[in-house]
Amino acid sequence: MKRLILPLILLSLVATGPALLPAASQTRERVVTQAKGDIIKVDVDLVTLDALVIQQKTGRIVGNLKREDFMLSEDGVKQQVTHFSQDTLPLSVLLLIDRGGCLDPFGSKVRQAAQDALSRLKPTDEVALMSYHDTVALVQEFTRDRKRIVEALDHVPPHNEEAEHCLNRAFYEAAQYMIRAGNPVGRRVIIAITGVTSNFDCPGPSGVEATHAVLESGSVVCGLVPTGADQRMENGIMRWATRVGGVLKVSSLNIKQLADDTGGELLQDRPENLDTTFNRLIDHLRTRYSLAFVSSNKKRDGSLRKLKVDLTSTVQKSNGKIVVKTRRSYVAPRA
Repeated sequence: MKRLILPLILLSLVATGPALLPAASQTRERVVTQAKGDIIKVDVDLVTLDALVIQQKTGRIVGNLKREDFMLSEDGVKQQVTHFSQDTLPLSVLLLIDRGGCLDPFGSKVRQAAQDALSRLKPTDEVALMSYHDTVALVQEFTRDRKRIVEALDHVPPHNEEAEHCLNRAFYEAAQYMIRAGNPVGRRVIIAITGVTSNFDCPGPSGVEATHAVLESGSVVCGLVPTGADQRMENGIMRWATRVGGVLKVSSLNIKQLADDTGGELLQDRPENLDTTFNRLIDHLRTRYSLAFVSSNKKRDGSLRKLKVDLTSTVQKSNGKIVVKTRRSYVAPRA
């Protein structure tokens, strides 16, 4: 546990802020599947997003909504939803497993929970697996073969207590791999299994650059955190240290913030209960609504544009207080 003192030492030595980075843009061609199953290739700048709709009080998923129930705006300007579906697009799930730090978050109970939850995906869904600490390794490329996924989960690299939680490297590499290899037809999800949800940047792409890469990939970020007593202490120390570091302009990455920005979730539970938690996350991913639009702002300026998704007053009155989890922004393409 001596290495938990490291964040305090870093704060006393480092007070330089992250370099400003040019915004990445989502310039790749997108392919969209209509609810009827027809595949439509588009050569315009299509912006895609997922939306999880739940009742705030009960946490119950609000299903059976229609395109006209949603109101979408970009930088305050209303946009037209051109493509809409629910649970018809395949998933590309990239599992990102933390192998650094004082404690191993991927014990036997968590491993079994991951295997059971991933087995509930549809045959058309694909899964890849990456591990990270000081470096990032691709353990299993995207595959629909469930046996290969199980084998990959059984051959995750060993935990290294002396290694760091290099979240900036991990999410940057995960986003780049998603762009290269993720199914262009599907919805994209990065699920991090970690005991530490925030950390200072390691040398390499900064947390700012990693965040832009995730936004460019169109991925939803989710986190699963085993919460034993020791794990809570390590995570708590790192959260506190990075908050103080933020005041001193020390660059860091926070998974909770990344999940909020992309419309994902950060779920925490004891290792023995994580099977239920993981299954709930898969259920939420399956029931998300998929929306797409072509921006009315035709400038190809690489700017960061804010998104807002609301539901009509009729839907809100019939369901009570509703929470819509979706991405908050995207990066416009450059000319």
